[in-house]
Amino acid sequence: MDRRSFLRRGLKDLVRGLAGAVEQASLEAGRRLTGGGTYLRPPGALPEPAFLLACTRCRKCAEACGPGAIRLLGPEAGTAMGTPHIDPLAQPCTLCLDCTRVCPEGALEALADPRRARMGTAVVEAARCWAHRGLVCDLCYERCPFPEEAIRMEGGIPSIRPEACTGCGQCVYVCPESPPAIRIVPAGAPAEA
Repeated sequence: MDRRSFLRRGLKDLVRGLAGAVEQASLEAGRRLTGGGTYLRPPGALPEPAFLLACTRCRKCAEACGPGAIRLLGPEAGTAMGTPHIDPLAQPCTLCLDCTRVCPEGALEALADPRRARMGTAVVEAARCWAHRGLVCDLCYERCPFPEEAIRMEGGIPSIRPEACTGCGQCVYVCPESPPAIRIVPAGAPAEA
């Protein structure tokens, strides 16, 4: 490798590393701004730091949500107060996408296809899942809007396909275990969240 190629490659690696560090710092700033909370945002939500800046707390998304899945955060959320979130235990998202059509500031990007929603990813806690314990249960699979795409039953056990999971929370809502053996990790949250 000649000197010019070596320097060019080094510069590319440096820029890539700096971009990653800036993105990580931005995510961490978003977590600090929200009091450390990571919330399940409605479909089409920008990454958390950009979402917090773009959302004007106008309530239009919550008003457009016919099922009542979108709720507004209270004062305990710090600077995220008044922003929309979804609690799948109370009411999961039905992926109607009406909220994405009414957001005036672009905090929720308009989506034409519900399969493009990436609110989060379902995670099955095997130790608490009835199917993993040998009981017959496929409620999460039956309720998923995209069975065989986002979730499959393999040998009677649910298997999440993260690349296709929308994070709508329908599976959480119907899980018979208490608390549910399946949870949604919001987009941008650490995997252990």
